[in-house]
Amino acid sequence: MWRILIVEDQVIVRQGLKIILEQDERISVPYEAENGNEAIEILEQHLVDLVMMDVRMPIMNGIEATRIIKQRWPSVKILVLTTFNDDEYALSALKEGADGFLLKTTESKKLIEAVHSCMRGGMTIHDEVAAKVMPRLLKGTKQKEIDASISLSDRELVITRLVGEGKTNKEIAQTLHLSIGTVKNHLTQILQKTNLRDRTQLAIFAVKHDLTY
Repeated sequence: MWRILIVEDQVIVRQGLKIILEQDERISVPYEAENGNEAIEILEQHLVDLVMMDVRMPIMNGIEATRIIKQRWPSVKILVLTTFNDDEYALSALKEGADGFLLKTTESKKLIEAVHSCMRGGMTIHDEVAAKVMPRLLKGTKQKEIDASISLSDRELVITRLVGEGKTNKEIAQTLHLSIGTVKNHLTQILQKTNLRDRTQLAIFAVKHDLTY
């Protein structure tokens, strides 16, 4: 069974997360903390598998706590959970070693799935910030040439570049003077041609192949 420490300064939120997580028989939440400093004190006495970490807390925030925990207990997974849809928070958390970043509006099922993903070694990032965060994390890992077997039209290349820059379907439609439906159709074709699962993977693809400005 995976042991989880919830770090959140609001009692009602901690209680709600505990109820949600313990619906899964593989998850136990034996410890709770109100801030990063308290979390570190708990970890000094009780090692857990995963820390579910809020960002904005008194005494010590979640970003600083993530940095310290990853330095002292690198095997402990950290899933950052916040109400703030801000890619800067996600970027900071991931740079400090966090294993995922979700908004508190995430559905219960997806929250549990994120825990499973983290424990399997995966990285979970909320869809609303993933396309903006991943390209910035991947800067400096580019490869110039696209596989010759992938044949994208000029329009598809432009859309791929815009996805890599974190643009939404609406923003892409406005930029290219297309309908949102047309953009979605193009994206479907692009994902099929590149054999990618979703727009997050497409954003990574765009950066790796130097398609972004």
